[in-house]
Amino acid sequence: MAKKNVIIIGAAGRDFHNFNTYYRDNEDYNVVAYTAAQIPDIDGRKYPAELAGKLYPQGIPIFAEEDLPKLIKDLKVDDCVFSYSDVKYERVMAISAIVNAAGANFHLLGPKDTMIKSTKPVIAVVATRTGCGKSQTSRKVIEYLMAKGLKVIAIRHPMPYGDLVAQKVQRFAVVEDLKKHKCTIEEMEEYEPHVVRGNVIYAGVDYEAIVRAAEKDPAGCDVILWDGGNNDFSFYKPDLTITVADPHRPGNELSYYPGEVNMRLADAIVINKMDTASPEGIQTVRESIQKVNPDALVIDGASPLRVENYEAIKGKRVLVVEDGPTLTHGEMKLGAGTVAAKKFGAAEIVDPRPFVVGKLAETFKIYPNIGTLLPAMGYSDEQLKDLETSINNTDCDVVVIGTPIDLTRIVKINKPTARVFYDLQEIGKPDLDGILTDFVKKHNL
Repeated sequence: MAKKNVIIIGAAGRDFHNFNTYYRDNEDYNVVAYTAAQIPDIDGRKYPAELAGKLYPQGIPIFAEEDLPKLIKDLKVDDCVFSYSDVKYERVMAISAIVNAAGANFHLLGPKDTMIKSTKPVIAVVATRTGCGKSQTSRKVIEYLMAKGLKVIAIRHPMPYGDLVAQKVQRFAVVEDLKKHKCTIEEMEEYEPHVVRGNVIYAGVDYEAIVRAAEKDPAGCDVILWDGGNNDFSFYKPDLTITVADPHRPGNELSYYPGEVNMRLADAIVINKMDTASPEGIQTVRESIQKVNPDALVIDGASPLRVENYEAIKGKRVLVVEDGPTLTHGEMKLGAGTVAAKKFGAAEIVDPRPFVVGKLAETFKIYPNIGTLLPAMGYSDEQLKDLETSINNTDCDVVVIGTPIDLTRIVKINKPTARVFYDLQEIGKPDLDGILTDFVKKHNL
């Protein structure tokens, strides 16, 4: 029986994981290419032979997703496997139509074929969309477990945008490790809040190798916490799944892939940001939960802000810098920086678009609905320099930084700054502490 030729449609994350877990040593398939989308400048390279295994001594080329119809025909492709997240159902099926019209089958791989079993208990924290507050929920879970005397190792959803061989297994224990591993801003936003709290976090490309390293981490490991990215489902088989939903985008929890998967898989669902969402939005999310997963425990949550140098905001013209992916493919119209600017009396939120340069200007063309906020994009040195130049070009009095990292550590800003911090605050019962107490008892930790 002839091997089937396969293209994996991805965005430098789930695509590599699907290959590693299902296709890498599978003699029935020949993966002829990846395609790349969502993240700038990740096509035009190869998934390297060192990671691809014995069946792929030349590695596997990565092309732009826009080339998909031509690639299907030129490479005689049988199957295309959709392998990235935070995508509207309409868009998923539009890609399916492109694939089918070119003559190939369209597939989605599920948990059974892609989840790896750990030797340690696993808690998965996932979400219905990018920017729901999943990372702050992960941090809260870790704080509760650490208070119970447990050693927790976090493993983050992949963001391998650089040297894939060097990024096979990455361990972050101190802030200096961020520079050592040449992290992008997006990576720093996820890793830095963990390491400054004193816990170890892993990430990379090969998630079988990563979890085996984490299980034997020199700091000790009682529990693995999967800190999911976008709205992807867990790479590891979880013993407890906590899904975070966002009432600022009501209805998205049932209309984006694979956010609804996470809603249906959840043991507990956190409705976050209730302090700033509308009652109607909150009710829509409650109704969605009741519709698809009525047995899930529902935790009400808020995201109260702490603002460093908040006095600088009142009466000033401010530039608001927000988390990049939340504004781009996350499609949010506001973030923590926006909330802080309004709360502390900014006279005006300055539109950065007349001042942006280079790669950032391209970002606004790709995502025209970002509006008067500046996404903290820094996937390359060039993009980081463009971010710095754009901030310093902008005619404003103060820069409000709504990203989870100390942005002034990596870009030089020529104006006063106000940095925003935010954490999960549970409202009433049930709460995470109660759920985690039951988890600890169940697993004899």
